[in-house]
Amino acid sequence: MSNSIVTYCKLHKIPILLALLSLGFYYTFAYHLNRTDFIKLISLFGALFFLCYKLIQFEKWNFKFLLAVGLLFRLLFLFIEPNLSQDYFRFIWDGELVRNFINPYLDVPNTLITKKDLIIPNADVLYHGMGELSAKHFSNYPPLNQFIFGLCSYLGGQSILGTLIAMRSIIIISDVGIIYFGRKLLKNLNLSPHLIFWYFLNPLIIIELTGNLHFEGVMLCFFVVSMYLLSVKKWMFAAGIYALSISVKLIPLMFLPLFLKHLGIKKSLLFYSVVAVTSLVLAAPFITTGFVENYSETVGLWFSNFEFNAGFYNIIKEIATRFDAKPWELIKTYGNAVPYTVILFVILITFLRKNQNLSVLISSMLWILTAYYLLATIVHPWYIVFLVFLTIFTNYRFSIVWSLMVILSYYAYSQTDFKEHLGILSVEYIFVYGFLISELFSHHGQKLLFRKK
Repeated sequence: MSNSIVTYCKLHKIPILLALLSLGFYYTFAYHLNRTDFIKLISLFGALFFLCYKLIQFEKWNFKFLLAVGLLFRLLFLFIEPNLSQDYFRFIWDGELVRNFINPYLDVPNTLITKKDLIIPNADVLYHGMGELSAKHFSNYPPLNQFIFGLCSYLGGQSILGTLIAMRSIIIISDVGIIYFGRKLLKNLNLSPHLIFWYFLNPLIIIELTGNLHFEGVMLCFFVVSMYLLSVKKWMFAAGIYALSISVKLIPLMFLPLFLKHLGIKKSLLFYSVVAVTSLVLAAPFITTGFVENYSETVGLWFSNFEFNAGFYNIIKEIATRFDAKPWELIKTYGNAVPYTVILFVILITFLRKNQNLSVLISSMLWILTAYYLLATIVHPWYIVFLVFLTIFTNYRFSIVWSLMVILSYYAYSQTDFKEHLGILSVEYIFVYGFLISELFSHHGQKLLFRKK
């Protein structure tokens, strides 16, 4: 046994060294990094991205090795609180409410914290940790996500760290599900199965999901299962699983019109019915007076009140301010126009592309989500995770470039007033737009870095 290990290490010396170096960088990222240290943050991230590429380059056919190192990178974060995001305080807060049969959509934390009979463990820590912005708004996390929060709070007892471990365990298990069904889907689409490692080993995915506890990975796990079921013609089961994906994060909702052409009118109506019924069943425990109003109000804020790492919007704002436009009026006007613009784009993609083919369907999803994020006023780094996943099933790789460049948006967190630097954001979007345009209009847009053998 020991001789075989020694032999393996000799044959794979460079990949093992790269993996150990990555482990060191991830350890530093998890335990010795403050998000205000922007230079250290982007240096570590850039190094990890390069090492990710080299590991895939050297060992792309060695599934067990890449799976093992990907899991090790994630497990490093298991026992530490996130250092780049404070959202987890709200996750635990909502989870404690659900665990105690309190509807998280009916009262904002600012109201609940004043109640003397509030039975949430660590309420003061959670309330102050989530920040003023979160504390004054209703929860915007869909029903299944709330159930997951509640389950994790139950498993964690009254310990914040225990709850975080439960949350991370679910996110890691989801990533394992993604790599399992993602490889099967790639094979069914006649694509190389090693491409899934551009998701599984991507530092953005590891840091933002396992590290910072965002649940896009759970959503994607249900999503990829649904897409796999579609690939084997089990569309009724796919519909139910697709509803679970929507009930974790709402983003897959915008892809629903695409199934009209993919399945045909009769099947698509049944597909939509299953999605609707499943979604209603999951939402039923929370539906009461005020639920729809409060939830829609909170979701609407993301279109018309907040801005972060915006691309096209910052260009519009820069031009508008030269004509004395008022920023608070501009964002409302612009934000209200974005949904209608995206809806129009979805309709065009639905009827103008050959979405009967599953490969085309997935690429249509990629273009819809890309258009939305390029127009959106808020593009948090973890939003790009879905784009990275979709792109591995297509011939485009611009979202992998975006997954590298989006780390520049963390500059705002190094400032006491969270003020963004338009010059730094420009660098991010110049690379993203440049690579996107080169892939769209040039036969040589597929860089050697991402070319499939």
